[in-house]
Amino acid sequence: MPHTDPKEACSLVARFLPEIPAWPQLPKRSFLENMYAQFSDGFPGVVIEGDRIYVDCAKDLEKPLEQLYAYYLENKVEKYAISPDHAAGLHEFLKMELGAPFATKGQVTGPVTWGLTVTDENRRPVLYDDTLADALAKHLHLKAAWQERELKAISPNTIIFVDEPYMASIGSAFVSLTREQVTSLLEEVFSGISGLKGIHCCGNTDWSILLSTPLDILSFDAYNYSYTIVLYPEEVKAFLERGGVIAWGIVPHDEQDLKGEIVKSLIDRLEEAIGALNRKGVSFRLLTEQCLVTPSCGLGSLSEEAAAWALELLAGVSKEFRKRHV
Repeated sequence: MPHTDPKEACSLVARFLPEIPAWPQLPKRSFLENMYAQFSDGFPGVVIEGDRIYVDCAKDLEKPLEQLYAYYLENKVEKYAISPDHAAGLHEFLKMELGAPFATKGQVTGPVTWGLTVTDENRRPVLYDDTLADALAKHLHLKAAWQERELKAISPNTIIFVDEPYMASIGSAFVSLTREQVTSLLEEVFSGISGLKGIHCCGNTDWSILLSTPLDILSFDAYNYSYTIVLYPEEVKAFLERGGVIAWGIVPHDEQDLKGEIVKSLIDRLEEAIGALNRKGVSFRLLTEQCLVTPSCGLGSLSEEAAAWALELLAGVSKEFRKRHV
Protein backbone atom coordinates (compact mmCIF):
# COMPACT_ATOMS: atom_id res chain seq x y z
CA MET A 1 0.00 0.00 0.00
CA PRO A 2 1.24 3.57 -0.69
CA HIS A 3 0.38 4.92 2.75
CA THR A 4 2.80 6.05 5.43
CA ASP A 5 0.16 5.91 8.17
CA PRO A 6 -0.46 2.26 9.10
CA LYS A 7 -3.86 3.06 10.62
CA GLU A 8 -5.12 4.52 7.34
CA ALA A 9 -3.86 1.56 5.34
CA CYS A 10 -5.34 -0.99 7.75
CA SER A 11 -8.71 0.78 7.87
CA LEU A 12 -8.97 0.56 4.07
CA VAL A 13 -8.18 -3.14 4.20
CA ALA A 14 -10.80 -3.70 6.91
CA ARG A 15 -13.38 -1.73 4.93
CA PHE A 16 -12.99 -3.41 1.55
CA LEU A 17 -11.59 -6.86 2.47
CA PRO A 18 -13.57 -7.90 5.57
CA GLU A 19 -13.64 -11.63 4.80
CA ILE A 20 -9.91 -12.14 4.15
CA PRO A 21 -8.09 -9.04 5.41
CA ALA A 22 -4.37 -8.79 4.68
CA TRP A 23 -1.81 -6.75 6.57
CA PRO A 24 -0.35 -3.94 4.43
CA GLN A 25 3.31 -3.48 3.64
CA LEU A 26 4.23 0.24 3.59
CA PRO A 27 7.44 0.72 1.58
CA LYS A 28 6.99 4.51 1.32
CA ARG A 29 7.09 4.76 5.10
CA SER A 30 10.64 3.41 5.43
CA PHE A 31 13.26 1.46 3.51
CA LEU A 32 12.93 -1.13 6.28
CA GLU A 33 9.51 -1.94 4.76
CA ASN A 34 11.01 -2.53 1.33
CA MET A 35 10.18 -6.16 0.48
CA TYR A 36 13.84 -7.16 0.75
CA ALA A 37 14.65 -5.34 3.98
CA GLN A 38 11.36 -6.19 5.67
CA PHE A 39 12.16 -9.84 6.40
CA SER A 40 15.95 -9.50 6.66
CA ASP A 41 16.31 -8.81 10.36
CA GLY A 42 18.32 -11.59 11.99
CA PHE A 43 19.85 -13.02 8.82
CA PRO A 44 23.59 -13.72 9.30
CA GLY A 45 25.77 -10.88 8.07
CA VAL A 46 22.93 -8.70 6.76
CA VAL A 47 23.73 -4.98 6.51
CA ILE A 48 21.35 -2.13 5.74
CA GLU A 49 23.02 1.14 4.79
CA GLY A 50 20.63 3.87 3.68
CA ASP A 51 18.72 2.39 0.77
CA ARG A 52 21.04 -0.57 0.26
CA ILE A 53 20.84 -4.05 1.74
CA TYR A 54 23.56 -6.67 1.41
CA VAL A 55 25.19 -9.59 3.23
CA ASP A 56 28.74 -8.95 4.40
CA CYS A 57 30.51 -12.26 3.86
CA ALA A 58 33.82 -10.73 4.93
CA LYS A 59 32.55 -11.11 8.48
CA ASP A 60 32.86 -14.42 10.30
CA LEU A 61 29.39 -15.88 9.75
CA GLU A 62 30.07 -19.28 11.32
CA LYS A 63 28.50 -18.54 14.72
CA PRO A 64 25.48 -16.60 13.37
CA LEU A 65 24.80 -19.46 10.95
CA GLU A 66 25.09 -22.02 13.76
CA GLN A 67 22.63 -19.97 15.80
CA LEU A 68 20.16 -19.82 12.90
CA TYR A 69 20.29 -23.59 12.46
CA ALA A 70 19.89 -24.15 16.19
CA TYR A 71 16.78 -21.95 16.33
CA TYR A 72 15.46 -23.70 13.23
CA LEU A 73 15.92 -27.17 14.70
CA GLU A 74 14.33 -26.06 18.00
CA ASN A 75 11.55 -24.22 16.14
CA LYS A 76 12.18 -21.04 18.13
CA VAL A 77 10.04 -18.86 15.89
CA GLU A 78 9.90 -16.11 18.51
CA LYS A 79 13.54 -15.36 17.68
CA TYR A 80 12.40 -14.34 14.18
CA ALA A 81 9.68 -11.88 15.10
CA ILE A 82 9.15 -9.02 12.64
CA SER A 83 9.59 -5.74 14.49
CA PRO A 84 7.28 -2.68 14.22
CA ASP A 85 10.14 -0.81 12.51
CA HIS A 86 10.09 -3.38 9.73
CA ALA A 87 6.31 -3.86 9.50
CA ALA A 88 4.20 -1.10 11.03
CA GLY A 89 1.19 -2.30 9.03
CA LEU A 90 1.43 -5.79 10.52
CA HIS A 91 1.59 -4.55 14.10
CA GLU A 92 -1.31 -2.12 13.58
CA PHE A 93 -3.26 -4.93 11.91
CA LEU A 94 -2.72 -7.21 14.92
CA LYS A 95 -4.18 -4.53 17.23
CA MET A 96 -7.35 -3.95 15.20
CA GLU A 97 -10.87 -5.18 15.91
CA LEU A 98 -11.53 -7.13 12.72
CA GLY A 99 -14.52 -9.13 13.91
CA ALA A 100 -14.46 -12.75 12.82
CA PRO A 101 -13.00 -12.87 9.31
CA PHE A 102 -13.01 -16.12 7.36
CA ALA A 103 -9.20 -16.00 7.22
CA THR A 104 -6.28 -13.59 7.53
CA LYS A 105 -3.53 -13.20 4.96
CA GLY A 106 0.14 -12.39 5.41
CA GLN A 107 3.23 -12.62 3.24
CA VAL A 108 6.98 -13.03 3.09
CA THR A 109 9.39 -12.31 0.28
CA GLY A 110 10.29 -15.57 -1.42
CA PRO A 111 13.77 -17.13 -1.28
CA VAL A 112 14.33 -16.91 -5.04
CA THR A 113 13.47 -13.22 -5.20
CA TRP A 114 15.29 -12.29 -1.98
CA GLY A 115 18.31 -14.38 -2.83
CA LEU A 116 18.70 -13.00 -6.36
CA THR A 117 18.19 -9.38 -5.30
CA VAL A 118 20.25 -9.25 -2.11
CA THR A 119 23.95 -9.62 -2.82
CA ASP A 120 27.13 -10.07 -0.86
CA GLU A 121 29.62 -7.23 -0.42
CA ASN A 122 30.94 -7.97 -3.93
CA ARG A 123 27.44 -7.70 -5.46
CA ARG A 124 27.11 -11.43 -6.08
CA PRO A 125 23.56 -12.68 -5.37
CA VAL A 126 23.52 -14.66 -2.15
CA LEU A 127 21.47 -17.39 -3.80
CA TYR A 128 24.61 -18.48 -5.67
CA ASP A 129 26.26 -19.35 -2.36
CA ASP A 130 24.91 -22.78 -1.39
CA THR A 131 25.37 -22.22 2.35
CA LEU A 132 23.64 -18.84 2.35
CA ALA A 133 20.86 -20.07 0.06
CA ASP A 134 20.02 -22.90 2.45
CA ALA A 135 20.23 -20.56 5.44
CA LEU A 136 17.99 -18.06 3.69
CA ALA A 137 15.23 -20.61 3.09
CA LYS A 138 15.33 -21.61 6.77
CA HIS A 139 15.36 -17.95 7.85
CA LEU A 140 12.23 -17.23 5.78
CA HIS A 141 10.67 -20.47 7.08
CA LEU A 142 10.99 -19.06 10.61
CA LYS A 143 9.73 -15.58 9.60
CA ALA A 144 6.65 -17.15 8.00
CA ALA A 145 6.01 -19.40 11.00
CA TRP A 146 6.21 -16.51 13.48
CA GLN A 147 3.88 -14.39 11.36
CA GLU A 148 1.36 -17.20 11.00
CA ARG A 149 1.34 -17.73 14.77
CA GLU A 150 0.52 -14.05 15.30
CA LEU A 151 -2.22 -13.98 12.66
CA LYS A 152 -3.96 -16.98 14.23
CA ALA A 153 -4.97 -14.65 17.09
CA ILE A 154 -7.33 -12.99 14.60
CA SER A 155 -8.55 -16.08 12.77
CA PRO A 156 -7.71 -19.78 13.06
CA ASN A 157 -7.58 -19.82 9.25
CA THR A 158 -4.41 -18.28 7.87
CA ILE A 159 -2.99 -17.74 4.41
CA ILE A 160 0.71 -16.97 4.04
CA PHE A 161 1.93 -15.95 0.61
CA VAL A 162 5.48 -16.31 -0.63
CA ASP A 163 6.02 -13.38 -3.01
CA GLU A 164 8.21 -14.37 -5.94
CA PRO A 165 8.32 -11.71 -8.68
CA TYR A 166 11.76 -12.98 -9.75
CA MET A 167 10.21 -16.27 -10.86
CA ALA A 168 9.60 -14.35 -14.09
CA SER A 169 13.39 -14.54 -14.69
CA ILE A 170 13.71 -18.30 -14.20
CA GLY A 171 14.85 -19.91 -17.44
CA SER A 172 16.41 -16.72 -18.78
CA ALA A 173 20.08 -16.35 -19.66
CA PHE A 174 20.55 -14.14 -16.59
CA VAL A 175 19.49 -16.65 -13.92
CA SER A 176 21.23 -20.00 -13.50
CA LEU A 177 18.92 -21.92 -11.19
CA THR A 178 17.54 -25.37 -11.85
CA ARG A 179 13.93 -26.38 -11.41
CA GLU A 180 15.00 -28.61 -8.52
CA GLN A 181 16.77 -25.75 -6.74
CA VAL A 182 13.72 -23.52 -7.03
CA THR A 183 11.27 -26.12 -5.74
CA SER A 184 13.58 -27.14 -2.90
CA LEU A 185 13.90 -23.54 -1.68
CA LEU A 186 10.16 -22.93 -1.87
CA GLU A 187 9.31 -26.19 -0.14
CA GLU A 188 11.63 -25.31 2.74
CA VAL A 189 9.74 -22.04 3.32
CA PHE A 190 6.39 -23.82 2.92
CA SER A 191 7.36 -26.33 5.59
CA GLY A 192 7.17 -23.52 8.14
CA ILE A 193 3.53 -22.79 7.25
CA SER A 194 0.81 -24.98 8.76
CA GLY A 195 -2.15 -23.14 7.22
CA LEU A 196 -2.78 -22.34 3.58
CA LYS A 197 0.31 -21.65 1.48
CA GLY A 198 0.31 -19.35 -1.52
CA ILE A 199 2.74 -18.05 -4.13
CA HIS A 200 2.42 -14.76 -5.95
CA CYS A 201 4.27 -14.04 -9.19
CA CYS A 202 3.33 -10.87 -11.04
CA GLY A 203 4.98 -11.73 -14.38
CA ASN A 204 5.17 -14.59 -16.83
CA THR A 205 6.93 -17.74 -15.64
CA ASP A 206 6.96 -21.50 -16.08
CA TRP A 207 3.78 -22.11 -14.09
CA SER A 208 4.41 -25.86 -14.07
CA ILE A 209 7.28 -25.31 -11.61
CA LEU A 210 5.08 -23.53 -9.08
CA LEU A 211 2.15 -25.88 -9.59
CA SER A 212 4.42 -28.84 -8.81
CA THR A 213 5.07 -27.54 -5.28
CA PRO A 214 2.69 -28.22 -2.36
CA LEU A 215 1.07 -24.79 -2.60
CA ASP A 216 -2.64 -24.25 -2.00
CA ILE A 217 -3.13 -20.91 -3.79
CA LEU A 218 -1.50 -19.65 -6.98
CA SER A 219 -1.73 -15.86 -7.36
CA PHE A 220 -0.78 -14.16 -10.61
CA ASP A 221 -1.30 -11.01 -12.69
CA ALA A 222 -4.40 -12.07 -14.60
CA TYR A 223 -4.94 -8.54 -15.89
CA ASN A 224 -1.79 -8.64 -18.04
CA TYR A 225 -0.77 -12.31 -18.19
CA SER A 226 -3.90 -14.47 -18.19
CA TYR A 227 -2.86 -15.94 -21.54
CA THR A 228 0.28 -17.46 -19.99
CA ILE A 229 -1.48 -19.83 -17.61
CA VAL A 230 -3.64 -21.14 -20.48
CA LEU A 231 -0.47 -22.83 -21.77
CA TYR A 232 -0.56 -25.24 -18.79
CA PRO A 233 -4.08 -26.75 -18.82
CA GLU A 234 -3.05 -30.18 -17.53
CA GLU A 235 -1.08 -28.76 -14.62
CA VAL A 236 -3.89 -26.34 -13.74
CA LYS A 237 -6.44 -29.15 -13.94
CA ALA A 238 -4.40 -31.38 -11.60
CA PHE A 239 -3.88 -28.46 -9.20
CA LEU A 240 -7.60 -27.70 -9.00
CA GLU A 241 -8.54 -31.36 -8.69
CA ARG A 242 -6.35 -31.68 -5.59
CA GLY A 243 -8.14 -28.68 -4.06
CA GLY A 244 -5.91 -25.83 -5.23
CA VAL A 245 -7.20 -22.28 -5.62
CA ILE A 246 -6.31 -19.72 -8.29
CA ALA A 247 -6.13 -16.09 -7.15
CA TRP A 248 -6.84 -14.04 -10.25
CA GLY A 249 -5.06 -10.67 -10.09
CA ILE A 250 -7.69 -9.01 -12.22
CA VAL A 251 -7.62 -5.48 -10.79
CA PRO A 252 -4.66 -3.60 -12.34
CA HIS A 253 -2.00 -1.98 -10.20
CA ASP A 254 -1.17 0.65 -12.82
CA GLU A 255 -2.80 4.04 -12.23
CA GLN A 256 -3.60 4.69 -15.90
CA ASP A 257 -5.14 1.25 -16.34
CA LEU A 258 -7.25 1.74 -13.22
CA LYS A 259 -8.75 4.93 -14.59
CA GLY A 260 -10.20 3.06 -17.54
CA GLU A 261 -11.80 0.18 -15.64
CA ILE A 262 -15.14 -0.44 -13.95
CA VAL A 263 -16.50 -3.57 -12.28
CA LYS A 264 -18.20 -4.81 -15.45
CA SER A 265 -15.11 -4.45 -17.63
CA LEU A 266 -13.01 -6.40 -15.11
CA ILE A 267 -15.64 -9.12 -14.74
CA ASP A 268 -15.70 -9.49 -18.53
CA ARG A 269 -11.93 -9.77 -18.56
CA LEU A 270 -11.95 -12.36 -15.76
CA GLU A 271 -14.63 -14.47 -17.42
CA GLU A 272 -12.69 -14.39 -20.67
CA ALA A 273 -9.57 -15.67 -18.88
CA ILE A 274 -11.49 -18.44 -17.12
CA GLY A 275 -13.21 -19.35 -20.37
CA ALA A 276 -9.87 -19.78 -22.14
CA LEU A 277 -8.84 -22.45 -19.62
CA ASN A 278 -12.26 -24.05 -19.74
CA ARG A 279 -11.91 -24.41 -23.51
CA LYS A 280 -8.67 -26.31 -22.87
CA GLY A 281 -10.56 -28.88 -20.79
CA VAL A 282 -10.32 -27.40 -17.28
CA SER A 283 -13.58 -27.65 -15.33
CA PHE A 284 -15.56 -24.40 -15.33
CA ARG A 285 -17.08 -25.40 -12.00
CA LEU A 286 -13.68 -25.83 -10.34
CA LEU A 287 -12.35 -22.63 -11.90
CA THR A 288 -15.22 -20.60 -10.48
CA GLU A 289 -15.62 -22.37 -7.13
CA GLN A 290 -11.91 -22.48 -6.28
CA CYS A 291 -11.31 -18.86 -7.09
CA LEU A 292 -10.11 -15.71 -5.36
CA VAL A 293 -9.84 -12.23 -6.86
CA THR A 294 -6.99 -9.89 -6.00
CA PRO A 295 -5.12 -6.87 -7.33
CA SER A 296 -2.62 -7.87 -10.02
CA CYS A 297 0.28 -6.91 -7.76
CA GLY A 298 1.07 -4.64 -4.85
CA LEU A 299 -0.50 -1.17 -4.79
CA GLY A 300 2.50 0.59 -3.25
CA SER A 301 3.39 2.57 -6.39
CA LEU A 302 -0.07 4.16 -6.66
CA SER A 303 -1.46 7.31 -5.10
CA GLU A 304 -3.52 6.71 -1.97
CA GLU A 305 -6.68 7.62 -3.90
CA ALA A 306 -5.90 5.12 -6.66
CA ALA A 307 -5.15 2.38 -4.13
CA ALA A 308 -8.53 2.97 -2.49
CA TRP A 309 -10.21 2.79 -5.91
CA ALA A 310 -8.40 -0.49 -6.67
CA LEU A 311 -9.75 -2.04 -3.45
CA GLU A 312 -13.23 -0.69 -4.14
CA LEU A 313 -13.13 -2.25 -7.61
CA LEU A 314 -11.87 -5.50 -6.11
CA ALA A 315 -14.77 -5.68 -3.65
CA GLY A 316 -17.19 -4.90 -6.49
CA VAL A 317 -15.75 -7.61 -8.74
CA SER A 318 -16.02 -10.16 -5.94
CA LYS A 319 -19.64 -9.28 -5.21
CA GLU A 320 -20.70 -9.35 -8.88
CA PHE A 321 -18.77 -12.54 -9.65
CA ARG A 322 -20.53 -14.34 -6.81
CA LYS A 323 -23.91 -13.19 -8.08
CA ARG A 324 -23.14 -14.70 -11.48
CA HIS A 325 -21.37 -17.92 -10.54
CA VAL A 326 -21.76 -18.94 -6.90
